[in-house]
Amino acid sequence: MFSRLFKKDEAFYDLLEASAAEARNCAILLKDVLAHLGGDSSAQLETIRQGRRKHKKLAQEITERLCRTFVTPLDREDIESLSNALHKIPKTIEKIAERLAVCPVKFTSDIVSKQVLLLDQGTNEVSGLVGGLRKKISLEQTQDMQDRLQHIEGDGDKMLMDLLRQLYNRQADPIEVIILKDLYEMLERAIDRCRDAGNIVFQMVLKYS
Repeated sequence: MFSRLFKKDEAFYDLLEASAAEARNCAILLKDVLAHLGGDSSAQLETIRQGRRKHKKLAQEITERLCRTFVTPLDREDIESLSNALHKIPKTIEKIAERLAVCPVKFTSDIVSKQVLLLDQGTNEVSGLVGGLRKKISLEQTQDMQDRLQHIEGDGDKMLMDLLRQLYNRQADPIEVIILKDLYEMLERAIDRCRDAGNIVFQMVLKYS
């Protein structure tokens, strides 16, 4: 009985990795929504919604397991912080997908596609970082992945400012400005969510190294 009580619950790794994988999957599905602009993207949007609901259940399971587990493989606060950070990624992606689904095709361009690609790359790095916790990868390896994630986030920031500059400095349809500004900022927010999750993982590795 006591051995079960004090045994570290390795399932937290499974749940965190599943959360990161679901965030990654939502980013991949967002590219599919983009590919169906101007047509019926309801199926793609519903798949993202299902992914977000699945992610919410994973977050709830992590919270419940934290309440009934005496010894955890990582600090409780770190597990909860990382879970919350990961949860925000698919939640933001779902909002982006909903905007894209109703956005007039004439107001979208390859610029949006480039931001979606950066988001895809960001979730890929996050998935690698979270997976590294169980493997106990070195601080140097973690730093390399975090540097790539920071670079992606920096590219996103620069792209956002360039896009806004283009919108503000040309004679554009006011509706187009509103729609694109909303899309640009939401995509940048999603990329920032990836950076936030990556920062938490890096701090965890730094603490345990």
